[in-house]
Amino acid sequence: MMNIRFVDLKAQYLEIRDEIDTAIQAVIEESAFINGPYLKEFERNFAQYLGVDHCVGVGNGTDALVIALKALGVKEGEEIVTVANSFIATSEAVSLSGGQVVFVDCRPDTFNIDVDEIENHINRKTRGIIPVHLYGQPADMDSILSIAERYNLFVVEDAAQAHGATYKGKMAGTFGHCACFSFFPGKNLGAYGDGGAVVTNDEELARKVSMTANHGRMKKFFHEFEGCNSRLDGLQAAILNVKLKHLNRWNQRRREIAARYDNAFHDLVEIPRVRDDVKHVYHLYVIRVPNRDKIRVLLSERGVATGIHYPVPLPFLKAYEYLDIKPSDYPEATRLKDEILSLPIHGSMPDQEVDYVIQQMFDILKSEGS
Repeated sequence: MMNIRFVDLKAQYLEIRDEIDTAIQAVIEESAFINGPYLKEFERNFAQYLGVDHCVGVGNGTDALVIALKALGVKEGEEIVTVANSFIATSEAVSLSGGQVVFVDCRPDTFNIDVDEIENHINRKTRGIIPVHLYGQPADMDSILSIAERYNLFVVEDAAQAHGATYKGKMAGTFGHCACFSFFPGKNLGAYGDGGAVVTNDEELARKVSMTANHGRMKKFFHEFEGCNSRLDGLQAAILNVKLKHLNRWNQRRREIAARYDNAFHDLVEIPRVRDDVKHVYHLYVIRVPNRDKIRVLLSERGVATGIHYPVPLPFLKAYEYLDIKPSDYPEATRLKDEILSLPIHGSMPDQEVDYVIQQMFDILKSEGS
């Protein structure tokens, strides 16, 4: 029996160990831990990779969202619309910035925000929209931008799972007023600790983001307002600089694995639909299967690690009990929570592990009559 990790960060490290070790050693030797040349180099390189003018490194992906919303001037009680199916960082950032989160149901096929439902949640208090490029597939940005323009709303892309994904030939993270990335270790572009970034083409917004993340200042000891301390450190920036060179290759490997999964499982389970106008980067490969919990146990017994992203839709978390939301308000997210299953996928996953996952999944699904 093989033991298949959900994500294998050690295997990734071993691929590029010499590059990583050299980068880390250089930062230590130069004591370039906070700000400094390695951060500036990564900010410049990541902005160039995406095709945007500005990148500001911050402490983590959640901070990126909070800081972006604060820099956009969200006021107490202003409403921000986002999707019900995401990680809590998306919604808690709204609350932490002083706003009020408003949830919209997701689509059953792509799992992204249902753009047809957005306008039903807009009123005079609505200030912006946070689309999430969930699992690595960009949301329907044309429709979202059209709605935002019609109601004079800002758009902040949550691109925490979409490093290198494209929508109609343009990189995810380049459509809204700004976009927020996470470099959590398990991401397609992951650091060796927490990290994040805000990217934008708006020079003034980039300046506000940078100041907010650095105690409200551009110059030491001269603080224009109260900010916070959320900086991407030099070690993480140097590591990300190395990994950025390999990101396209790793993303392509994820797509190859996803294609093999699609081919193996398309007659057995509901596989994710990929829009024709996007390039998915499969941060997660998520299927829908009726007897999910039983299948997950059987896979575990055969050495295959899996995940559930996410077991509780955001509106139904205890944190949002005050909203008094019913499952019938979000029927698709409610159905998804009991059916979605994330299978192992990462850019360093060898063919023999993919073969094993497919065989075990195939045997289990056949025996279960799925």
